[in-house]
Amino acid sequence: MGSKMNLLLEIQRNVHVLYAFDGTENYVRQLLDYIKEGIHAGDYVLVVENERLTRELKQRMAKQYTEKQLEMVHFVNSLHFYWSSGSYHPPAIHDYFTKTVAPYIENNLSFRSWAHVEWESVKEPLFLIEDFEKIADRAVDEYDFPLVCAYEKNKMPLHLTESLMKTHPYVLLEDELIASPQYQSVSNQA
Repeated sequence: MGSKMNLLLEIQRNVHVLYAFDGTENYVRQLLDYIKEGIHAGDYVLVVENERLTRELKQRMAKQYTEKQLEMVHFVNSLHFYWSSGSYHPPAIHDYFTKTVAPYIENNLSFRSWAHVEWESVKEPLFLIEDFEKIADRAVDEYDFPLVCAYEKNKMPLHLTESLMKTHPYVLLEDELIASPQYQSVSNQA
């Protein structure tokens, strides 16, 4: 991810990236790189992640960062984030996200976000995922921050992949960042 993502973020902050990952080790490596890049850029990093991976990530990070650097990384429990209303409900997720980022926005602090979307836990119709991603795309523009949405590649049915390619202007394929040829801008999604 490194250099291409950093170059892109130097040009623009409102970057919405789909990361279809292949295997947990690749996923963890990419996320740790994203966190490292954020810390070095002076960004706070918001990570929506499950409890198991959060524990592993915190253990790894404790070995390489100072206490002050670790304070720049904020983990949000993905179960609470996606299911705050008791079901996968995009407006409730948006409200939860808005409350989470409010302190950064109100204090004019630069931040970036990473959201792990675990498809197997989302037993909802596809249009809800697409609705959420459209909301996320608008939020990236409104709040001017980078967001990586990570989905496990082998758990993404073709119709979900097609939908996600329409709602993310950029796609991370392991170490290559490309523009999504199917992306439909927020203004075209109204």
